[in-house]
Amino acid sequence: MLAELRKVRYPLETGLLVALAFFLPLLEAPKNYAWLAYAAVWLANRIRAREFGGSWDLWDTLIALWIASGYLVAALAGLEGSEWRGATDLLRYASILWLVKRGGYSARELRWVLGALVASVVIGLAVGYGRLWSGIGKSRTLQLHSVGHVNHTAIYLAIMLGVCASWLAARWQAWRAGRRAAAAAIAALVLASLVVTASRGAVGVGLALLVVLGAAWWPRWRAPLAASLGAVALVAAGALTIGAEVIRKHEDNVAAQNVLSFREGIWRTSLAAWERHPWFGVGMDNYSRVTEDLVKAWRAEAGKDFDPARYVRFPHAHSLYFNTLAERGLAGSAALGAVLAAWLWWLVRRRPAAGDPDLDWLLWGGAAGAFLVTAGAGVVNTTLHHEHGILAALLLGLWLSRLKARPAS
Repeated sequence: MLAELRKVRYPLETGLLVALAFFLPLLEAPKNYAWLAYAAVWLANRIRAREFGGSWDLWDTLIALWIASGYLVAALAGLEGSEWRGATDLLRYASILWLVKRGGYSARELRWVLGALVASVVIGLAVGYGRLWSGIGKSRTLQLHSVGHVNHTAIYLAIMLGVCASWLAARWQAWRAGRRAAAAAIAALVLASLVVTASRGAVGVGLALLVVLGAAWWPRWRAPLAASLGAVALVAAGALTIGAEVIRKHEDNVAAQNVLSFREGIWRTSLAAWERHPWFGVGMDNYSRVTEDLVKAWRAEAGKDFDPARYVRFPHAHSLYFNTLAERGLAGSAALGAVLAAWLWWLVRRRPAAGDPDLDWLLWGGAAGAFLVTAGAGVVNTTLHHEHGILAALLLGLWLSRLKARPAS
C-alpha cells in the first residue's frame, strides 16, 4: 500500500484522506486530526500547483452558501449557546465534500477511500459487539465507538449498507468466488447489525434502499433487484420469526399508542421555536436549550394557548427537517433544501449508463444510498451531522469527483 501510495500525485494528501475514512467510526481524536491535516495539506498542494480543481460550478456555489448559512445563523441566532460550534460541524462535513469534489483523485485513490470505509466499519462492528456482549458498553446497545448513540450508529450503518450493496452489484461478475464470498459476508454483517440497532427509521430506510439500488441497476444487470428483494424478504421473515427487538419495539409503541415515540410532541416544540425565530432559528446545536418555560412564554407572546402535555423537550428534534427549521430557520433550511434538491437531481440525471465502468456505478450507488438515508431516515431522525454527516458528504464528494473527471457526453 505504501509503495502504491508513493505513485500518486499527492501521497500525503491521499494518505490523510484514507486515514480520515478509516478512523471515522473508530477513534475521535485521530479522525479530527486527519480532517485538519487533510484540509491543510490539500490547500498547500493546490497553492503550490496553482490548480484548485477546475472552473467554478453550481456545486461550488451551493456548498459555499451552505457553509455561509451556518455562520449567518450563528451570528443571528435567537438563543446563545453552542451556535458557533454547530456551524463548525457544518463546515467540517461540507468542506470535506468540497475538497474531495475538487481533489481530482484517480480511480485507484477513490477505491482506497471506499476500502478504508468498509474496513473501518467491519472493525468498528467487531469492537461494538465485543463491548455489547462483554457488558463493557454501558448503553447495552450496539454502537460504533466514535459514532456513538445507537440511532447515530444505525444511520451510519444504513449508509454503509448502500456502499456494500453497490460494491457487490458493481463487481460481482468480475470477482472470483473468494472475493464474492467475502463481500457478501461483509454486506450481510452490516445488514444484520443494522437490524440489531433496532432503530426503526434507519432499518426501514436501509431495507428500502436495497430495493431502490437493485431497481436502479436494472439496465445494467437484473440480478441485483432479485437479490435485494430476496434479502429484504429474508430479513423481514427472520425478524418476525425470532421477535427481533426492532419488531418488539414497534409493537410496544403501537400498544402504548405511541407509534412515533413522542415525536409529535418533539416536533410541536420545534415548530414553536421556529415560529418565535422564523428566519435564523435558535442556532445550530441550541435546540437542547429550548425549555418548556421558553415554549410557554413564546406561545403566550403569540396569544396562543399552551398545553404542556402536547410538548416534549428533547436534545434534538428527531428529524433533519424539523431540527433544521428550529435551529437554522428559513435561511438555513433553504440552503439545506437546495443541497438536497441538487443531490437528488444529479443522481437522477447523471446515473451511469449500462456500459459505464464498475467504479462509476459503485460511486453512484454510494452517493445514492447516502442520499436515501439522509433524506429518508431524516424524516424521523436527525441525520446529516457529525460522523454520518461526514460519511454522507464524503460519498457525495467521491462521486462528484468522478463526474468531474468523466464529464457527461
